[in-house]
Amino acid sequence: MSGVWPSSRGWLISPWVKTLDQFGFDFQPGLDEKKIRELATLRFVEQADVVLFTGPSGVGKTHLAIGLGLEAVRIGYSVYFIALSELADQIPKDMADSRWLEKLRVLSPPRLLIIDEVGYVPLDPVVSYFVFLLVCRRYDKGPMIWTSNKSFAEWASVFAGDEVLTAAILDRLLHHGTVINIRGKSYRLRDKFHAGTIAAPTLLKKRLKKRGSDGKTIRYYNTC
Repeated sequence: MSGVWPSSRGWLISPWVKTLDQFGFDFQPGLDEKKIRELATLRFVEQADVVLFTGPSGVGKTHLAIGLGLEAVRIGYSVYFIALSELADQIPKDMADSRWLEKLRVLSPPRLLIIDEVGYVPLDPVVSYFVFLLVCRRYDKGPMIWTSNKSFAEWASVFAGDEVLTAAILDRLLHHGTVINIRGKSYRLRDKFHAGTIAAPTLLKKRLKKRGSDGKTIRYYNTC
């Protein structure tokens, strides 16, 4: 599913319209709204930087990515949004296929590129290499936003288990990258939480041990 949402100057190819003003910051109190508003000034676009939203499903990563994309459209930037699984379906398995380079050409020109949902579908080696080339093409030239439900340590499992290739991708993304890690309740289930249809998740308690200077074990609990 996709659509083109034009403004008087720019355009966004995206399946949804989600603005930053529609985001429930009060529902995710652990998220720094000031940081998001700072990103909305689009200095990261002007500087060709990368923004990475990480966290579990439903916390609002895609919403924030599209919201920033719409801010870019308003001032005339072209923005292209695509889920990584959808991109994988569009890449020919034969690297000699002319459509392979054509897809690279399509994803290179937009001023801002948004890659959504890294981690839901593992990629084969051909698609993984395509992503590496795409990142190389845009590195230091084309700003990007990425969203992922996996920690960076788990990204190799997405990119065909290739740790060297994954390290090269992350090296370029994180070099001038801003990482926003969102931990909280599912934004999609907020109405059910409020209505009491389902119970809100309790804080995870971890039992930690620390040995004091007297040699005795001190036990305490930490919540996260």
